Amino acid sequence: MTQFDRYIASAALRFFVFAAFGLTALFSLLELVEQLQSVGQGQYRLIDALVYVLLLAPSKLLQVAPVSMLLASLLGLGGLATTSELTALRALGVSEFRITISLIKLAVPILVTLFLTVEFVIPPAQQLAQTERTAKLTSSEPVHGGDGFWTQSDRQYLNVQSFGYGNVPKNINIYVFTANGTLSRYVHADRAVIRPDGTWLLDNVIQKQVLTQQFRTEYLSTLAWHSFLPQQKAKLLVLPPESMPPIELYRYVRDLELHHQPATRYQQELWAKISIPVSFIAMILIAMPFVFAPARAQNSGQQIAVGAIIGMIFTLIQQIGAHLDVLLSLDPAVVAMLPPLILMAAAIYLFRRTHR
Repeated sequence: MTQFDRYIASAALRFFVFAAFGLTALFSLLELVEQLQSVGQGQYRLIDALVYVLLLAPSKLLQVAPVSMLLASLLGLGGLATTSELTALRALGVSEFRITISLIKLAVPILVTLFLTVEFVIPPAQQLAQTERTAKLTSSEPVHGGDGFWTQSDRQYLNVQSFGYGNVPKNINIYVFTANGTLSRYVHADRAVIRPDGTWLLDNVIQKQVLTQQFRTEYLSTLAWHSFLPQQKAKLLVLPPESMPPIELYRYVRDLELHHQPATRYQQELWAKISIPVSFIAMILIAMPFVFAPARAQNSGQQIAVGAIIGMIFTLIQQIGAHLDVLLSLDPAVVAMLPPLILMAAAIYLFRRTHR
């Protein structure tokens, strides 16, 4: 960055930090209020709700980052305009385009930081939050040890040794014992797909049954197993796509597509992450017509209101698009990229209109 770029960036950066942490705190508070409804169930206590909200805070920060960039652009440049510094810069020959580029340069290190956060911080934090919350809400906790995940019910023992892309259970062992404690059935599967009804579809199965002191071995391509795990405990194994790092999510989507498996939900999350840089640029651009408008009122309250309204509309459109994607089988890439592209087009139109 040049000295000019650093000057513009420093004016916007402090507002970005303030807006990002303020919005994150607000949405975390709303999440805490929602979690209070579960306090008292099982072993879930107030301290568990607080820990859950804190672990989800990085993901909330990611959600509010584009809107925070919009507010930073409006308030940062608006503050310079109030003190006539923008006017002085433009009198010195610094174009509006050059000022916009300085803000985009600020977005680059912010996006790199967000990428590192979503790759290395958010996934383990979300996974820990989900598993701890679910374990506290259930009456009996599964065991996570050196041999993976263990749980049991009604003389059946389930062991999941590892998890693949998308937290798909892999290397699964199921042991079934009789009432007198002897092994009656053993099942091993390479992986499993957990269906919405709770049934596990086991792949590449070896099944051994004990019949009169002998083992009868069967090799099956698939086997449906009616799991004893309730839906809440099953969530310990299959975590939402939001908990996956971007690189792992990309590999998993590619793997599903190669095997012609449904991947819509994972594609949605992947494209939602890909669209974040585009959303940042769109938020910067949409702020420019309001900052450089000739008849602009120098009022920070008005700028905050404009930013809040645009941010709410943009977020609402994204959420509606995500639901329409599922209902109408729309292309996840189009649904994710269309709102920021429309916002860019609106920014260009407004800018030209205010400079006629």
